Amino acid sequence: MPWKNQGGGGPWGQGPKGPWGGGPQSVGPRPPDLEDLLRRGQDRLQQLLPGGHFSGMGVALVLVGALAIWGLSGFFRVQSEELGVVLRFGKHVRTVQPGLNYHLPYPIETVLLPKALRVSTLSIGMSLIDDPARRGRTMRDVPEESLMLTGDENIVDVDFTVLWRIKPDGVGNFLFNIQNPEGTVKAVAESAMREVIGRSQIQPILTGARNTTEQAVQELMQKTLDQYGSGVQITQVQMQKVDPPAQVIDAFRDVQAARADFERLQNEAQTYANRVIPDARGRAAQILQVAEGYREQAIAEAKGQSSRFEKVFDEYKKAPDVTRQRLYLETMERILGGSEKLVYDGGNSAQGVVPFLPLSELTPRRPAPTAGQQQQGGTR
Repeated sequence: MPWKNQGGGGPWGQGPKGPWGGGPQSVGPRPPDLEDLLRRGQDRLQQLLPGGHFSGMGVALVLVGALAIWGLSGFFRVQSEELGVVLRFGKHVRTVQPGLNYHLPYPIETVLLPKALRVSTLSIGMSLIDDPARRGRTMRDVPEESLMLTGDENIVDVDFTVLWRIKPDGVGNFLFNIQNPEGTVKAVAESAMREVIGRSQIQPILTGARNTTEQAVQELMQKTLDQYGSGVQITQVQMQKVDPPAQVIDAFRDVQAARADFERLQNEAQTYANRVIPDARGRAAQILQVAEGYREQAIAEAKGQSSRFEKVFDEYKKAPDVTRQRLYLETMERILGGSEKLVYDGGNSAQGVVPFLPLSELTPRRPAPTAGQQQQGGTR
């Protein structure tokens, strides 16, 4: 027998069932009828309109309300760190300052709100990561960004920070010329730092050339970004850490200590030289001045003696005998004036002289003639 005729149904029970279960059955409430919903909406709208049906005035009021709502949708607020860039059919037409502003409603005009008045910070060679152990954030070194090669073929680890903002007159370029501003600034910063470090020696970089390096990197970054037409202004570049690689940092510290000792000893030697050399120069100048004075004195005395000799010679020519006698007497006076001899004649007046009388002690001593007097006597 067929299954449908056995006891009013098949072996799986009553109703039109098959081996794999029953057919479709309606379970739960039925879905709402769409035509019914549209009919109800029309009825409510007719109740709201004047006259209870779609008259010309009702349609006009609906259009006026829609236009009012559409017009009011053009108001927008610009926050303190933002600038409003108004686009008309996608073209930049003006830039508005923070505050309440208005643009023509969509789709005629739209507005973009970049944070053009905020100074952003970008770190190169380091990054902040979450540290669950400290319940906060910690700084992690990024060696693939910070390790650089110097001009003298040394490796240096440089971590630095870039402060940048959007140019007030370059908001349009910032929005439409670059797709990833932060990534572009980071790539340009890393490239500029590597170029400047590659032109420099490692010793000035580790010691006193940080300001020069920062200024050079900032100028190179600004030049590159201006060539891109990015509308980005670099306000400052700050070098946070400049060290040799961790594997050789101890050796570099020893070199730094030796260099510091060398500079200290050199400064001490320079101080000693600054103290001794002026003293020696002063004494040399003094000796030269004394010698110059003696030379002038000797020349003056020689000129005076020659002049005196010429005058005596003139007088001698006038009266040779008198002059000769005077010169003889003056010479004898000069020679015998310092002698310790007693001169007496052998006449009768000498009979009272006792031979053993210590005449040398009774005779007053005269000082010996000086070298000038001797020289003068010889000239005479």
